[in-house]
Amino acid sequence: MDWGDWFSWFDARDADLAREVLQRGIAALFLVAFLSTLNQFRPLLGERGLLPVPELLEAVRGAEQRARDREERAGRPVGLLRRTRRLGYLGPTIFRRWGYRDARLVAVCAVGMGLAASVVVGLPQLGPPWVPMLAFLALWALYLSIVSVGQTFYGFGWEMLLCEAGFLVAFLGSREVPPPLPTIVLVWWLVFRLEFGAGMIKIRGGREWRDLTALMYHHETQPMPGPLSRRAHLLPAWFHRLEVLGNHAAQLVVPFLLFAPQPIRTIAAAIIIATQLWLVITGNFAWLNWITIVLAFGAVGDEAVQWLLPWLPLDAIQTPADATSPPWWIAIVLAVAVLIVWLSRHPLMNLFSKRQLMNASFDRFMLVNAYGAFGTVTKERVEIIVEGTVDDPRDRDARWREYGFKGKPGDPARVPRQFAPYHLRLDWLMWFLPLGRLHEVWFLRFLEKLLEADAATLRLLAHDPFDGERPRAVRARTELFTFATREEHRRTGHVWMRHPLGTAIPPITLGEVDTR
Repeated sequence: MDWGDWFSWFDARDADLAREVLQRGIAALFLVAFLSTLNQFRPLLGERGLLPVPELLEAVRGAEQRARDREERAGRPVGLLRRTRRLGYLGPTIFRRWGYRDARLVAVCAVGMGLAASVVVGLPQLGPPWVPMLAFLALWALYLSIVSVGQTFYGFGWEMLLCEAGFLVAFLGSREVPPPLPTIVLVWWLVFRLEFGAGMIKIRGGREWRDLTALMYHHETQPMPGPLSRRAHLLPAWFHRLEVLGNHAAQLVVPFLLFAPQPIRTIAAAIIIATQLWLVITGNFAWLNWITIVLAFGAVGDEAVQWLLPWLPLDAIQTPADATSPPWWIAIVLAVAVLIVWLSRHPLMNLFSKRQLMNASFDRFMLVNAYGAFGTVTKERVEIIVEGTVDDPRDRDARWREYGFKGKPGDPARVPRQFAPYHLRLDWLMWFLPLGRLHEVWFLRFLEKLLEADAATLRLLAHDPFDGERPRAVRARTELFTFATREEHRRTGHVWMRHPLGTAIPPITLGEVDTR
């Protein structure tokens, strides 16, 4: 028996379409992620940003130096320095070694976008399997470098999901070799953790998921509604209960069918894709739903697609029938598979833990993570309204003018726009402020930038009421936002009904902002 006979199981001959969708789809999302970073990172985290990366790097170096000093005073290594690194003061990043400069961030984004675009058009896939492997490993390393210093602006589950997916699809090979079955199975495992973890978070979370009322609130109170969110919210209660039941089935039952034989596996993938598409058209969750759709295609079989869509030219992407995987490629894929299986032990235990972690990484390289979202659903939508004035803020007749955000609800007559898979990071974090996070440093610095009329910060907004001029003071108020009923919409033309609540941050001038 020769090498080929021993490893005949290694090649997934029914997964050529899955590989194409996985590689090009993940690359397309990397392209969006790097574009989002290029446009937003500098005013948020750059040298003059709200949470400057140079300050973070200096703080980490200081913490590690203090750990070294403690070890020296103890007269023996006590592992403090190793623990500071293990506890994640800073993840792996090229900015640690080279230092951060805005120009270097632009270079990283440019290289990442170029590599991602090349995979989208299929160039690396035309070479030997190590070419797309190196392309994706570079994308993973570059984006991991950004996420590691991104602080709260990159603290979303889909950031680590993109890193994990990018590393995994690096080992799908090129058209010179059949898709490797171990990598395909690990993609199923990733989708399982993503969906089942989210389902378990909900079942263990708020009562609204168990009494089937969660989606009577969610469409209205989600972080960034889309154009059809209001219409979804106004659907009858029985439909919302069916939505919750469908969600539970798609996340708690269907993921197990990803490991079933074909065509059951393809049907399971189709159900997951359909539920994610519903989320796409009713909200803006950056690339979370799109990456789930792409990953779910990993369970779609060529034969099932050919049966359903016989006109689809799959011959153009199929691996030659006589192609086989070389020993060196098999060895690399199996080594990575063993590593992923070993690292999966913590996320696996987390799935069945009573204290299940949500959106958590168990290794510094974000290779195998735990996912989940919306364990509880907010029942009311409270918005932070940011205003400025050129008048004396102590004057009761002062005219206050509202800053407009690109995605965050504000103008009551404006229909929410569709931004996903693009990620509006500032708008997303504004949603968290009323939930007990109002006095975070980044928001106070944001107010300070508004008082300075900082041009880079103002470009993050949709509307500057002062046209680049400095206001004399700014303030933050709270308002309750509700979707207009059909009758209210007919009467006012409004999408949102706004109800003032109070003052969150009283008027402050430039010298009064404390951002320590």
